[in-house]
Amino acid sequence: MDAKLQHLTDKVLQGEEINRQEAEWLTQIDIEELAQGADRIRQERQQDEFDMCSVISIKGGRCSEDCKFCSQASCSKAAVKSYPLRGTEEIMEDAQKRSAQGIRHYCLVASGHHLSEREVDALCETVRVIRKDTALRPCVSGGLMNKDQFVRLKEAGVVRIHNNLETSRTHFAKVCGSHTYDDKIATLKAAKEAGLSLCSGGLFGIGESMADRLDLAFTLREIAPDTVPINLLDPVEGTPMGHNKVLTEEEVRRIIGVFKYILPNQMIRLAAGRDYLEDTGLRCFQSGCNAAITGDLLTVMGTSVEGDLDAVRALGYRL
Repeated sequence: MDAKLQHLTDKVLQGEEINRQEAEWLTQIDIEELAQGADRIRQERQQDEFDMCSVISIKGGRCSEDCKFCSQASCSKAAVKSYPLRGTEEIMEDAQKRSAQGIRHYCLVASGHHLSEREVDALCETVRVIRKDTALRPCVSGGLMNKDQFVRLKEAGVVRIHNNLETSRTHFAKVCGSHTYDDKIATLKAAKEAGLSLCSGGLFGIGESMADRLDLAFTLREIAPDTVPINLLDPVEGTPMGHNKVLTEEEVRRIIGVFKYILPNQMIRLAAGRDYLEDTGLRCFQSGCNAAITGDLLTVMGTSVEGDLDAVRALGYRL
């Protein structure tokens, strides 16, 4: 291993933080050495633990927000299926299946700016049943919600709130104009104040620079979520980003490796867009990444749950 990389790896493992200049250097080094160093940090900090999460869309359709990457956004011309908040029975059919497969976290995702009070009440009832009848640990992605709503969800049994920052503060304005970066940060802070675990990461391939990626990583270090999703853009025809170029495997592995050096205590989670990678992310799981989303991913196809579980176990991970 390169001497400077060895120094930075030891620095992180000793509990020190790398700075911006050191992170910039990591973006230029040999990818295999970076992956080796990042995976060493992963092994030291999380051993062989792997966190597999499954998601379910509980409310879908055209959204008031204008996120330029999303097929459900107000600015999208893509055809989308609309449906109100799903009932407990429909959600439980999927939840019980995921629980039987050995999934740990189960994220209930709703489109829209935020859930209404009535929808929060209904979701709380569903979560209580999930906690009673399955081994799942429910997560919720419900948009820009407030502390009172988060408290109610936590009391019902929700353990984690998901809300991606998506990109850097400066680049975010080019991605979405209907809500702000500060709106997202306020939501995450409210969830943390309510005693909930945080899941927040980014979407890559949306025209961001490497500097934007580093800005995001350092912002996340300040917020300190428990898990950081790495989402890869699915260029859906009809969206403003429908013709963006898909990232290469090396670019994805580099993002994961650099993020692990900046966020050594977080589970780095390979999420949407995995199906664009030739091996659906197996090399990423040897490059500092030790969490994933499995199954269908909301508005796009995902990966096989059974295949994922077998592949991760074959790499020596403990689920």
